[in-house]
Amino acid sequence: MQQMWYVYFLEFSNGDIYVGSTPDLKRRFESHKKGQVQSTKANFPLKLRSDVAVETETRARELEKHFTVGGVLDNVGEQLC
Repeated sequence: MQQMWYVYFLEFSNGDIYVGSTPDLKRRFESHKKGQVQSTKANFPLKLRSDVAVETETRARELEKHFTVGGVLDNVGEQLC
């Protein structure tokens, strides 16, 4: 059985949304909460707002890129609240 990948959305205390992807959502979110991820450690507290499971890393990376390019991320933040 193929391992699932996850595209996830974190909300920072200032309302900004961070998009990431990982094969292990629980471990990755714990890393974010512990301040072990360089790109998010200065933005506490943070909340996991949503996630999407996909079948491949390639698809996860495509979706992550889609949500972070061209201003789409701003619209996602409004829809997640």
